[in-house]
Amino acid sequence: MKNTNNPLEKRKTTIGGQALIEGLMMIGPDKKAMAVRNPEGEIILEYLEAPHTSKVDKIPFVRGPVRLFNQLVLGTKALTHSAEIAEPEEEKANDSNAALYVSVIVSVLFSVLLFMIIPGAIVDLIRSLAGIVANTKGISLLLTLFEGVIRVAIFILYLWLVSRMDDIKRVWQYHGSEHKTIACYEAKMPLTVENIRTFSRFHPRCGTSFMFLVMIVSIIVLAFIGWRSRLINFVIRLLLLPIIAGITYEIIRIVGKYDNPVTRAISKPGLAMQRLTTAEPDDSMIEVAIVAMNAVLPDIEGSDEW
Repeated sequence: MKNTNNPLEKRKTTIGGQALIEGLMMIGPDKKAMAVRNPEGEIILEYLEAPHTSKVDKIPFVRGPVRLFNQLVLGTKALTHSAEIAEPEEEKANDSNAALYVSVIVSVLFSVLLFMIIPGAIVDLIRSLAGIVANTKGISLLLTLFEGVIRVAIFILYLWLVSRMDDIKRVWQYHGSEHKTIACYEAKMPLTVENIRTFSRFHPRCGTSFMFLVMIVSIIVLAFIGWRSRLINFVIRLLLLPIIAGITYEIIRIVGKYDNPVTRAISKPGLAMQRLTTAEPDDSMIEVAIVAMNAVLPDIEGSDEW
C-alpha cells in the first residue's frame, strides 16, 4: 500500500545519495557517509571526506558544474571502496588520488564520446548521404534538433542495456532504497523498514532526472547556435557543456523547491527514466539505506531544508 501523507506536512531536504556495490552513499549538509553490507551480512558504516569546497560553490550557474565534478570524484571513490568491502576476495583497486582522477577523466571522456561525438557523427553521415547542405537557418535548426533526438535515444538505449545486466540489478535496487528512504524522511515519518517500504522508488531530484534534463536543455541551447562543421560543432558543444550543466542544475533546484503543474511536468520525463535506473529493494537493502541516512542527518533541525 503506497503512502499518501499530506504533502503540506512534508519537508524537502538537500540530502542526496548514490547507489554503490551492496550499499549506499548519502550526502548531507555537514556529513557524508557510506554504508555497505559485507559478505558476513554486517553493515559497515564509514564517514567520507568530501572534496574541497569554496565560495564558488554558492554562485548560481557556476555551482552546478563544480558540485557535479566534486560529487563525481567522491562517488567514484565511494564506489571503488564499496567494492572492496562487498567483495574483499577481489583484488583491491589502486585508491591513490592519481588513479581516482584518471578514473573520473576516463568516465568523462567516455560520456563525451557516447553523447557528443557519436550523435554528431551520425547526423553528419546521414546529411552527407542525403546530400543535405546546412545553408539556411531552418535546415541548420533541423539538424541540431535531429542530433538532440539521437542523443536522447542513445541515452535511453544505454540505460536500457545497462539495466539488463544482472550485476547492475542490485545497484538499481539500492538506488530505489535511497529514494524511498529520503521520501520517508521528507514525510517526517520514522525511518523504519515498514514505513520506508510504502514509499515510491521514484524521486524528482534524482541524478537520472538531471541527466535527462541536460539532454533537453542542450537541445534548446544548441538550437540557437546552429549547425556548422563537425570540428566546430564538437568544440562548441564541449565549451557549452559546463553552461548547460549549470542551467540544468538551477532548474533542478527550482523543481525540487516548488510543487506546481509546471515543475511536475518538468519532472515527469526524468521520473519515467527512473523505471530503468531503480528497482524495488528488499528489506535488507532498506536497512542499509537507514544506516547511511541516519549517519548524515543534520545536528540542527532544518539545516538541510532545500
